[in-house]
Amino acid sequence: MPFSEQIDFSQRVSPRELPELMDGNCSYEDFRDCLRSLRSVNRWLLGYRPTLTWLKQLLPGRPDPIHIVDVGCGGGDLLRQIAGWARRRGIAVQLTGIDLNPYAARAAAESTPEELGITWVTGDAMTYRPEKTIDIVVSSLLAHHLEDEEIVALLRWMEATAEVGWFINDLERSEWSSRMFVWVRWHWLVRHDGPVSFRRAFRKEDWLRLLVAAKIPLGTATVERWRPGRLCVGRWK
Repeated sequence: MPFSEQIDFSQRVSPRELPELMDGNCSYEDFRDCLRSLRSVNRWLLGYRPTLTWLKQLLPGRPDPIHIVDVGCGGGDLLRQIAGWARRRGIAVQLTGIDLNPYAARAAAESTPEELGITWVTGDAMTYRPEKTIDIVVSSLLAHHLEDEEIVALLRWMEATAEVGWFINDLERSEWSSRMFVWVRWHWLVRHDGPVSFRRAFRKEDWLRLLVAAKIPLGTATVERWRPGRLCVGRWK
């Protein structure tokens, strides 16, 4: 999508009205290569930092592994980052990635060393019933793929499911952030979908409205801006 000076960033655009190519019919090879390119984007733009910083409130030496589920895990790069982070701090974790797209589990498994012990699941998180209680739910770059009513349902599910807390790491809607994707030659799907993603992304007032709709008291959740280009929502119970 060519960048236009006339783009209006004041309101969030519905994913139905402005689809991303990645959400359509593409080959496994394009999907996998797009995820690999997004991994580079996350590294370059410090995309893992908000989630890992939020997790610092976890204490080492827990008697049982803490079960962390990544909803919309894609290629699994966030869970691989969490695995390394937890190992360096002596925090025992059980990690599960779940995604509706059947390509995701395949791509994640291909990129993940078996010794990390991460489980990849294809399916709907809100109908997922693991044997072990879910302590923490995280998601990264999922929410902007969802309609508002789907985000409200996700928030309600996270609130009801996560015993310890949940964290949503997503994009802040702005012209400046969108322009970043014009400057760098990433995979062609990322070059198209990047600017689209930022038009479907969020400002603080969007998240406050969605939290209210999900009946989550505003004083119990944080909405924080992380530069460059992230707006994250979290809650510790």
